[in-house]
Amino acid sequence: MSIVIRTLSERVFDIVRDQIVTGKLPEDLPIRQDALANDLGVSKIPLREALARLEQEGLLTSLANRGYFVRGMSAAEVDEIYALRLNIEPEAAAYAATVATDEDRRIALDAFEALDRAANDNLGDVAIRNRDFHTALVRPGGRLLTTQMVERLSILAERYVIAHLKPAGRNARAHVEHKKLIDAWMARDAERLSTLLGEHIRGTLYDLRAQFGATPV
Repeated sequence: MSIVIRTLSERVFDIVRDQIVTGKLPEDLPIRQDALANDLGVSKIPLREALARLEQEGLLTSLANRGYFVRGMSAAEVDEIYALRLNIEPEAAAYAATVATDEDRRIALDAFEALDRAANDNLGDVAIRNRDFHTALVRPGGRLLTTQMVERLSILAERYVIAHLKPAGRNARAHVEHKKLIDAWMARDAERLSTLLGEHIRGTLYDLRAQFGATPV
């Protein structure tokens, strides 16, 4: 029975997470658990488990006697997430490229191809594939804490990735940049990869600052 509940909780987590990332759940209203459980056709037990996990992931916040709320997006959070990514990802991916095994390289290439296939009209899927791709560039380095931090930051960035890709032309630009990244990674060109990845993250940050009304720096 516990296995069934845990599996159901995972499914609910994925569904609610997608609703948060794509903006279907509003930021300014408490989540109505009874209504949401009814919409999903589940009891409140797996829903509560999923909501608690989403709070741990940083997508929800809870207030006493008021329940769960979707965390608001902000320019300040953009700066924090992307500054951390800039400090961690380029060097970590560059190192991973130099030590990656053939299996690691296959996984990274598969992750790029999955991201390339993701439909632009399903930005929730694009955000997940983007996270998988960036994590795949770092994981072969064997630095567990670094990989966990990159994945965690990628999760927190997913709503911003979607916001970034909505304006026309952004998806095509992202494809070109990702293609350059995987080519440099597969070539084990650590210096070029670090430069390209820094430019990729920094460019996204500048675009998001403009979208959220922050002053470029």
